[in-house]
Amino acid sequence: MNFGPVPVADAVGAILAHSVRLDGRRLRKGVVLTARDVSALARGGHSEVTVARLTPQDCAEDEAAQRLAAALVPDPEAAGIRLSAPFTGRVNIFAEGPCVARFDTARLLELNQVDPMITLATVPNYTQMAAGGMIATVKIISYGVPYAALERACDLGRDAVNVAVPVFDNAGLIITDIPGGPGVKGADAIEARLQALGMVLHSKVIVQHRVAPLAEAISECNADMILILTGSATSDAMDVAPEALRAAGGEVTRFGMPVDPGNLLFIGRLQGAEVIGLPGCARSMALNGADWVLSRLACGLAVTSADIAGMGVGGLLKEIPSRPMPRTRKPR
Repeated sequence: MNFGPVPVADAVGAILAHSVRLDGRRLRKGVVLTARDVSALARGGHSEVTVARLTPQDCAEDEAAQRLAAALVPDPEAAGIRLSAPFTGRVNIFAEGPCVARFDTARLLELNQVDPMITLATVPNYTQMAAGGMIATVKIISYGVPYAALERACDLGRDAVNVAVPVFDNAGLIITDIPGGPGVKGADAIEARLQALGMVLHSKVIVQHRVAPLAEAISECNADMILILTGSATSDAMDVAPEALRAAGGEVTRFGMPVDPGNLLFIGRLQGAEVIGLPGCARSMALNGADWVLSRLACGLAVTSADIAGMGVGGLLKEIPSRPMPRTRKPR
C-alpha cells in the first residue's frame, strides 16, 4: 500500500486518509475520492491531500476484516455466534446466548504477530458471556493489508474462536444453617447466577450444618448440578460439607482455589452430577472464583485441579466490601 500526500488533481480513486471539512460538509477519512470530491477540494483551496492507494497485492480493510472473521468463525449459526457487517476495517463477534468464550490462544497469539496492521482482540479465555456480549473484535488498522499476510492470519485463526453453551437445565441449592448464621442470605444471588446461564433453580433445601442431614439432602437432590452453601465456612477438606458429599457416595476432586475472593471452594461429583461447595462470597453478586467454576461446569467443560490451580494468575479479584474478613485491616 502507498500512503502519503499527493496533489489534489492526482487523488481520484485514492482513499482519503484524514477527514476534511468542505463546503459545509465533511469528507470522512476512508472514503474513495471521486472526481467530484477532488473538484470540491480544489475549490476549497486544497492543493494536496493525504491518501492511501492499494496495490494489486493489497486487500481493502473491510474485505480483509470480513475474511479474517469468517476464518475465525466458519459457521456462526452453528457456533452460536453472530458476526457484524464490516465497517472501517472492523468486524465484531458476538455471543447469541449465554455461553463461555473459548479460544485457541496459542494460534491467536501467532495470528497477532503476522502483521501489526492485522489485529484481533478478545475477552479473556473462558469468560462467561450473555446474549449480545462481544466476544472479540477484528480490526484492520491500515486501509489495506497484503493478501499474503491476510491469508497467513486466516490460516492461523481458522475456527479458533468458539463458545461453549450451557448443557444443564437446572441446579439444586442446599443451604446449611447454624445458630445466628446467615440463613438463606445469598440464595437470590445464586439463583441470579443460574438464570444468567439460562438455568433454573431446581430446588432449595435448608438443613442443619451437620454431616448426616447434609449427606441425606445431597443424596436426595436429583438436579443436574448440586450447589452447597454452608452456614459456616468450609475450612478443611475434611470439614462438614466435603465429608457429607463423601458420605452420600460422592467424591471431592478439589478443595481450595487460588482465587480471592473464592478461596474456600470445593468441587466434586455424585453419580455423574457436578457438585460445587460454594464459598461464602457467593452470597454477593460480585465476581468471585465460584463464578469461573460454575460457568465452566454448566457449559459442560471439565474443571480439573490443574485448571483451578491455573486460575491463580489473574485471580486476585476486586475486594467485596461486605466480606467479614477483608484482606487488609484498618489501622487502630
